[in-house]
Amino acid sequence: MFEIQSIHARQILDSRGNPTLEVECTLDDGSFGRAAVPSGASTGENEAVELRDGDAKLYGGKSVNNAVANVNMRLAPDLIGMDAREQESIDARMLEIDGTPNKAQLGANAILGISMAVARAAAEASGLPLYRYLGGSGAKTIPVPMLNVLNGGKHADSNVDFQEFMVQPWGFSNFADALRAGVEIYHSLKKVLHNRGLSTAVGDEGGFAPNLKNNEEALKLLEEATTKAGYKWGEQIFVALDPATSECWNEAHKAGKTGYQMFKSSKDIVSSDDMISLWSDWCAKYPIRSIEDGLAENDWAGWNKLTQKLGDRIQLVGDDLFVTNRKFLQKGLSERCANAILVKVNQIGTLSETFDAVNLATRSRYASILSHRSGETEDSTIADIAVATNCGQIKTGAPCRSDRNAKYNQLIRIAEELGDNAIYGGAMWWRK
Repeated sequence: MFEIQSIHARQILDSRGNPTLEVECTLDDGSFGRAAVPSGASTGENEAVELRDGDAKLYGGKSVNNAVANVNMRLAPDLIGMDAREQESIDARMLEIDGTPNKAQLGANAILGISMAVARAAAEASGLPLYRYLGGSGAKTIPVPMLNVLNGGKHADSNVDFQEFMVQPWGFSNFADALRAGVEIYHSLKKVLHNRGLSTAVGDEGGFAPNLKNNEEALKLLEEATTKAGYKWGEQIFVALDPATSECWNEAHKAGKTGYQMFKSSKDIVSSDDMISLWSDWCAKYPIRSIEDGLAENDWAGWNKLTQKLGDRIQLVGDDLFVTNRKFLQKGLSERCANAILVKVNQIGTLSETFDAVNLATRSRYASILSHRSGETEDSTIADIAVATNCGQIKTGAPCRSDRNAKYNQLIRIAEELGDNAIYGGAMWWRK
């Protein structure tokens, strides 16, 4: 009953209106799984390759017809007849067929689509929800959401250099109350912006994208919105940042400089030490609990200094630094860089490798945060993975746009199904 009978891919559209891949898997007993692959805008240079056609006449070069063909013509015939429960064997076979270290031959998007669809079909055949199939009976932690309510950097056309300013509702006993707080703060922030005559248009991930006096003003706006929504700043609601400083590093290098360029505001170029001082200053003034990509992906010496400076009290998350790849995470462990990993399934390209990265992080006492991408779909797989791994945190955008809310809504369903057995991630080790 678990034998793979068919695998089929098609091109669909993601939340930005760009093509992406959807894969369907059907088993012998009729069990069915469908998965859609996300796409990033701010991407690390070591991510697995997202295969696009490059034909300017089709979607501006972004079509994925070759990746679709790789699923239907090259991978599917080889996987037909395999047992869908053998996830690692299926994923390993696809890596073998591809034959490259970064999935450049067939495309990580092609491989990931199959990997997720097979897992969904196997879960259905097993009569289990996906989180239970992937995580077993111990899967019961509903993650604390990181709600990206204010955008800048590559995710917005504003003058804010840093990419994401998030609120994180740690101080609650259950997911429903925490999510409601995040939603109410989001709407409160809209009113605050409107009353100041600032834009309430939203970016790729649903966050507002106003022009501000400076980068720090974003934090002051979050505090005002939180207070006006009736929540306790620094007690119930904390801040998570993703400045995406690799973008600032790249801008400086375009100008032939070394360091980080504030490419939207002052145009200043600053050093790693300057960036560390900025984060230290902000952490002293605001209830910041998490900083993702506080330094660039190749600034390993700087990351070590940042970790020594703030790592005992702040979650320092490697996204571009680790790209969900255990090889880079192992380097981070060896060089004592960061204390958490952001987990994006399409950075690495298979569920098996995703779980390998999370398991290594857990064994090494690093936190893990499941994450969406800026180009998303209604696929909610990462919500189930977050619960399956008991990672305790998820990053999936503002409570706006169906592509983001699909993940929150799935977590609502899972929490309801678990009932009294559900544990809210606010009780996890990062809560102080």
